[in-house]
Amino acid sequence: MAANPIITKISRSEARDIAKSAYLYAFAMMESYNTWYQQAVLKTSPAYVGGFNTFRHYAQLFTPENRDVVTPNNDTPYSWAWLDLRAEPIVISVSAVPKERYYVLQFIDLFTYNCAYIGSRATGNNAGDYLMAGPQWNGRLADGFKKVFRTETQIVGVLGRTQLNGPDDMENVKRVQSGFRLTPLSAFEKRPAPPAAPALHFPPYDKAKEATHDFIGYLNFLLSLAEPPHPSEVALRKQFEQIGIVAGAPWDARKVDTATLAAIDEGVKEAQVDLKARIDVTTNSSGLFGSRKLLGQNYLTRDIAAAMGLYGNDLEEAWYGGFVADGSKLGQLRFAPGQLPPAKFFWSITLYTLPDRFLYANPLERYSLGDRTQTLQYDPDGGLTIYLGHDSPGAGRENNWLPAPAGPYNVVTRVYGPSEAAIKGQWKLPALAPLK
Repeated sequence: MAANPIITKISRSEARDIAKSAYLYAFAMMESYNTWYQQAVLKTSPAYVGGFNTFRHYAQLFTPENRDVVTPNNDTPYSWAWLDLRAEPIVISVSAVPKERYYVLQFIDLFTYNCAYIGSRATGNNAGDYLMAGPQWNGRLADGFKKVFRTETQIVGVLGRTQLNGPDDMENVKRVQSGFRLTPLSAFEKRPAPPAAPALHFPPYDKAKEATHDFIGYLNFLLSLAEPPHPSEVALRKQFEQIGIVAGAPWDARKVDTATLAAIDEGVKEAQVDLKARIDVTTNSSGLFGSRKLLGQNYLTRDIAAAMGLYGNDLEEAWYGGFVADGSKLGQLRFAPGQLPPAKFFWSITLYTLPDRFLYANPLERYSLGDRTQTLQYDPDGGLTIYLGHDSPGAGRENNWLPAPAGPYNVVTRVYGPSEAAIKGQWKLPALAPLK
């Protein structure tokens, strides 16, 4: 077996503190790895998209059986891809999208930062070719690209969302999705391909191991795909080296003394306690997602975002708000006239089970309501009342009823293309009130 990196002789308290900091640094990355390992590597997984540098389009409405990610969006069928940029950049081509239809291609690096956007808000609905290059690529920049993106990590996720206006609209969504294409730069320019990147050994994801000192093995692997380190993290990475965290280095807990392992596990447990405490009091996900420039070294916020729902959009792209409630008590969400969610594109309200945060199986097969729900009944004054709970709110109200389990549930409101008022916090989601 290969040797571990040399672990510095430090006190138990120092090892514990470093491990706590490192675990909070790593948590979101490991949660994301669980997703992309299944989607791009594990061929036996139902979530497998076909490997790297290829799209898998989900031209369907999500149901409770879809469990690729927590808090799945049921408004915009997904298009998933994972780019391997080690050998060369990838060209992302988009066909023209009808101007009345919203779409977005969101790019997420291994840190879970949103690192680029293509779509209705960011680049418009015209056709175009875009280039995504990894951190170590030094080739020439070709002409003709609408935009060139550079990323910190060699693996980058692409999460596409295409607006769906009801089940009868799915064929139109499929046409838009078919216009998303991925091409290696050499093939796009019709020239010989560069040498292939070395084969990677992907450590199988094990949630139990990830929650112990063995998180270091996962982090070392992931950091090998994020070289060189960001300038803001050079000193931090140096500190992590004291407990064996080195990009690409092996990790074998059997070769570490028991006192150091115990101290690392203490740090991991402290980090987990801190993370749970913050998750328990976080009910609004606005501001949890964004670029490195926005989030910086606020790793705990990054972790909360990953735990509550991976791969949320920047606030300018989508406003997220919500609450936790008890489905055994019927409630109503009342939007006063002129106070409907302020969306340039569209809005929706989706209900999830707790603690797993998946769609709730119900006889109506209704998982969300929004401005495209044709059966919604608006109030006589132009406002809107939505009913939430396990039992029916009664005759005449069921068109506006979002069924819930007879216990805790979570609601997420999504506003695509939010107004300045929403972005600045001047518009807020109304509070859930008892059913009148």
